[in-house]
Amino acid sequence: MFGSLTEKFQQMFSGLVGKKTLTEDNISDAVRQVRLALLDADVNYSVASNFVKRVKEKAIGDHLIKSVSPGQQFTKLIHDELVALMGSEESPLQLTGNPNVILLCGLQGSGKTTHCAKLADYLRKKYVNKRILLAACDLQRPAAVEQLKKLASQIDVPVFSIEGEKNPIRVAKEAMQKAKTEGFDTLIVDTAGRLSIDEELMQQLEEIKAVVQPHEVLFVASAATGQDAVKTAVEFDKRVQISGTILTMLDGSSRAGAAISIREVTNKPLKFEGIGEKIGDLQLFNPHSMADRILGMGDVINLVRKVQENIDEEEGKAFEKKLLKAAFTYDDYLKQMAMVKRMGSFKSLLKMLPGMSEISEINFDEKEFNKIEAMITSMTIKERTEKVELIPNRRRRIAIGSGTTIDDVNKMVKQFKKIKQFCKEIPGLKNQMKKSNKDPFGGKMPFAGGKMPWDF
Repeated sequence: MFGSLTEKFQQMFSGLVGKKTLTEDNISDAVRQVRLALLDADVNYSVASNFVKRVKEKAIGDHLIKSVSPGQQFTKLIHDELVALMGSEESPLQLTGNPNVILLCGLQGSGKTTHCAKLADYLRKKYVNKRILLAACDLQRPAAVEQLKKLASQIDVPVFSIEGEKNPIRVAKEAMQKAKTEGFDTLIVDTAGRLSIDEELMQQLEEIKAVVQPHEVLFVASAATGQDAVKTAVEFDKRVQISGTILTMLDGSSRAGAAISIREVTNKPLKFEGIGEKIGDLQLFNPHSMADRILGMGDVINLVRKVQENIDEEEGKAFEKKLLKAAFTYDDYLKQMAMVKRMGSFKSLLKMLPGMSEISEINFDEKEFNKIEAMITSMTIKERTEKVELIPNRRRRIAIGSGTTIDDVNKMVKQFKKIKQFCKEIPGLKNQMKKSNKDPFGGKMPFAGGKMPWDF
């Protein structure tokens, strides 16, 4: 996601490997590299300057752990300061009204309409019985209303609009009335993109806010616009007092300086981040998770969250027992593949593991999962439960039944056996990693929040 920024940080940390102590000279050199990396990522200049100043003060002070290497110490300092810079903790929505009202605003092209639908989907999943209404108040952009309706239809959420209406203030007012009279729990208001210097449109936004009295005013900022998004957020805050920010297009920006700068400059929390194009690609902004990703440490926090949301706890525990005993079958293999597919693409999940930040360079063919599924479902019950050996004649029949080749079947069987062998080694690997985690960074990079995957 952060491309060159992550790469430069890792190069800088590698440069400290082999150093016996942190001296003023190597600290100054590392800090200079940090500053250049941040500025190159389009981080706000004053934010970058203050950041490296704090890092340098702590690096040459008495805050360091004497028993670990300079590289690990400096990495931890950078990580901790990044977390603090981005707010330290998650900042969920403050929804205390009846109905709760959320107003989205920002520049044109930042993704407001899409994120209205994403936010509705997020709330619909989090609060199953809540009724949500979307208000189509973007009357500037052609087809904006139709876009919102199309997105909302995918998640079965109603949209309030007035055919042929040109005044968004009237739409907002009547949407609010509908939400109250028909018992909707939440009203999400989409607004037109506007420049902060457009006085007429900014005045209009203030009037919309006055009509709906929102509990949350979320500025939608595209990470691709870097410092411009930060400056614009400040101007919007002056006019409509934003309560937080949704960062969008983080998956498509290699610089994404706004993610690091915007909270410090606006003094308003980062609430959500858009992580893809699908409606479900929205998650709470977590400073620890973001710091991990910036430094190339994966994203264990959100990986665990995905697992918890998509995998039944009892089913997961049952599978874990089989896994640790290396006793799982082809049937279990098929079930786990189905669980993984519910969480997203295999490539995106691998990128969330520590040390796998370069995975984007590898091309994964998701169709291979469909092949494996076809081959396993073409097996007999005895074959799937490994009660009979997959001799050549059986493999040939499986290939014909699944529309694949003998080579495909052989490859799948070999892969399955490798996984079983790996599972036999998991207990020893787990103990080894727990021992290494006594060091703040386990000799390498830390897992998110200082926890191992099994500690969540």
